Amino acid sequence: MQAVILAAGEGKRMHPLTYTRPKAMLPLAAKPLLEHLIIELKEAGVNHFIIVTGYCSDKVRGYFGKGDAIGVQIDYVMQTSQSGTADALKAVDGLVEDKFLVVNGDVYIESKDVINILSKDDDTMGLVEIKNATEVGVVDVRKGKVKRIYEKVSNPPSNLVNCGVYLLTREIFDIIALTPRSCRGEYELTDSLQLMIDKGHALSYQMVTSWFDLSYPWDLLVANERMMPKIESSNRGIVEKNAIIRNPVVIGEGTVIRAGAYIVGPVIIGDNCDIGPNCFIRPCTTIGNDCHIGNAVEIKNSIIMDGTKIPHQNYIGDSVIGEDCNFGAGTKIANLRLDKNDITVAGIKTGRRKLGAIIGDRVETGINSSLNVGSMIGNDTFIGPGVVTGGTIKPDSQII
Repeated sequence: MQAVILAAGEGKRMHPLTYTRPKAMLPLAAKPLLEHLIIELKEAGVNHFIIVTGYCSDKVRGYFGKGDAIGVQIDYVMQTSQSGTADALKAVDGLVEDKFLVVNGDVYIESKDVINILSKDDDTMGLVEIKNATEVGVVDVRKGKVKRIYEKVSNPPSNLVNCGVYLLTREIFDIIALTPRSCRGEYELTDSLQLMIDKGHALSYQMVTSWFDLSYPWDLLVANERMMPKIESSNRGIVEKNAIIRNPVVIGEGTVIRAGAYIVGPVIIGDNCDIGPNCFIRPCTTIGNDCHIGNAVEIKNSIIMDGTKIPHQNYIGDSVIGEDCNFGAGTKIANLRLDKNDITVAGIKTGRRKLGAIIGDRVETGINSSLNVGSMIGNDTFIGPGVVTGGTIKPDSQII
């Protein structure tokens, strides 16, 4: 079985994290989202992957190569300009067999649901039921078939949402050739599927239960919280005497957990990290490779990417921190409003009562700086000593 993964897009709603990487390469439980997806598809019987890349293509190709490390075959196709999902799928015409899977590269779905989709005989769309569908496109179904695919509407006719997983045949390429540009100026796969339905071709559906909605940066925290309880303890590093580890914790090769460190799992710590002494790492935290978490540092429910240094008397809570950041001594991130209300970021309701900062790559802070709840800090930004800041800060800024 072949799977086409559409991973060419930038994911602008994931800024500032996607200024330097495609959305599909954002980490969950210490692996890129795309890696989790490939593993689940492999468990469902897929052994040949064609990944459509575009934005930051080198990040995807450099990480996965030909797929040998995962035990699959991976080929790549380049979408030279991001002109929509139908245009991305068009790029694989001639490379796929008559029946193949198509999956958006920024979704998470478990193998059990993929197996159910693969068992279908007709062209099939995966659907998920959500409580509030006013902010997303919905699907109207009748007698086991999809009848209409809607964009965002104020009064959605159903709570069924397209989850970005399809079983298709080569017939779709003929339909794509007839698909006009959407109102956004792109060639949308959903428009192609609606055109297929209008021409009398059946489109079945399969309900999915394991789907993650990853639209905004704080959704990574929700997904991470759901995935972390599944981990099992392992230790390939060194744990010094008087370091305390509770619940499942993964410790990577070459990592040292120094005396006085107190770690409460589920926690994942990557390779070649220096942890402690006398730090507190709380549940649902993932720490990438080559990180330093030092003395009197507390980290709670956060994603820390590769190469980041948080070395002295820092507090990080409910945050996503990019690669190669460096926090000055005493830098603190607030994660709870004084009035305890849910946090809004750039006019968007996060639905979270606790949310710290979303920080891009290579951000540096001076000593005793403070970041307010819901801060969005662009990559390569410098925040000076003693500065109190918040809101949305563009990349390459200096706040002094």
